[in-house]
Amino acid sequence: MSPENKIYLNLPGGIVPESGGTTTDSREVPRLNGHIHTPYSFSAFREMEEAFRMATAEGIKALGINDFYTTDGYGEFAALAIQYRVFPLFNIEFMALSKEEQQKGIKVNDPVNPGRTYLSGKGLRYPVQMGEESRLKLEKLRLESNRQTCEMVEKLNQYLASLDSPIRFDAEEIRRKHARNLLRERHIAFAFRLAAEENCSSAGQLPDFYAKVFQGKAVKSPLNNTAALENEIRNNLLKAGGPAFVPEDENAFLSLDEVKALIVDAGGIPCYPVLLDDPKGNFTDFEQDWALMADRLREMNIFMIELIPGRNDFQILKEFVRFFNTQGFVITFGTEHNTPQLDPLTVACRGGVPLDDELLNINYRGTAIIAAHQYLTATGSSGFSLTCKPTSEELEQMENTGKKIISIFTKESTSEVNL
Repeated sequence: MSPENKIYLNLPGGIVPESGGTTTDSREVPRLNGHIHTPYSFSAFREMEEAFRMATAEGIKALGINDFYTTDGYGEFAALAIQYRVFPLFNIEFMALSKEEQQKGIKVNDPVNPGRTYLSGKGLRYPVQMGEESRLKLEKLRLESNRQTCEMVEKLNQYLASLDSPIRFDAEEIRRKHARNLLRERHIAFAFRLAAEENCSSAGQLPDFYAKVFQGKAVKSPLNNTAALENEIRNNLLKAGGPAFVPEDENAFLSLDEVKALIVDAGGIPCYPVLLDDPKGNFTDFEQDWALMADRLREMNIFMIELIPGRNDFQILKEFVRFFNTQGFVITFGTEHNTPQLDPLTVACRGGVPLDDELLNINYRGTAIIAAHQYLTATGSSGFSLTCKPTSEELEQMENTGKKIISIFTKESTSEVNL
């Protein structure tokens, strides 16, 4: 094989397995999950490898790390991907602020805060590479996030002291024991639950303790349902109206344009995470008119969207995905796993309703395009267009390339590949 035909996937110690010239059987659509959080932000997984063990058990062939404000987990994620033969997608997530929507009271993809806008970057370079300005902005976001949570810990200690409770917390200790470089509200809730259980000599004392710290509200969650209990702790103590709540500084948010520029600088594809319907069938202002939403995303040069189907009704999600697919958007799915609840990695709709063949194939196409983008940019070629809408021919070529890469990567042997 001549040197110019030797194409390598840019992973530590990982050369793309040899191809026999065929892609995955078109009748077989692999299970894929393009959006999970890991312990490097907050996650249902207590350690990174747990996600890969579950992926192997469930037959997941591609997995996307999607942590808030950090790429710190990429190295461990890549090494485990090679070990378990699960194709790695290198993503990131941000909370941006659109002041125009905020001033108008328009909710985008945050159901509570007008103007707050989540945005993901898909298929970033690995190893990570970005300009100094982007690196400094990312570091500032992490520092501000940690500052806010550290203030919450201090307010929580003051509140507990006012109740004559002996429980106290140290933010650095919580980070060291339960987090990585990024400390989040959910880490505090986790540490609080553990401390409550240690402080009460018997489980029978816990309801009274929680009622006391919840300002008279009885605990609603079963005490053995740790995920629900931690959510209740977070909502009662750390969210708006709670005694340890610390509002976010609006000046700490990047604008949408700044977030998109940072993602592109890091080699990624800007991707809009869709909230869609809540359990009562409600939509945010931005997402209730799909035609206007599509136009607005195109105006922002965003041509990729992702959904977390587990929070959506199957029929609504199906109709939405069909619409945006016909509009030429690239679409992927994930499970998020950024709460304490450890659900399966297999993507399903609300209530565990499975995806049908059409949705599975659309997700396969989107995941393959991200995989091809990573592969092409890592080898010095052009991937997904980041300045204008890719043509259908470009997307089809990337889809075929990505499907082949995922297929050969997940095979047992490892050698060179000639594409």
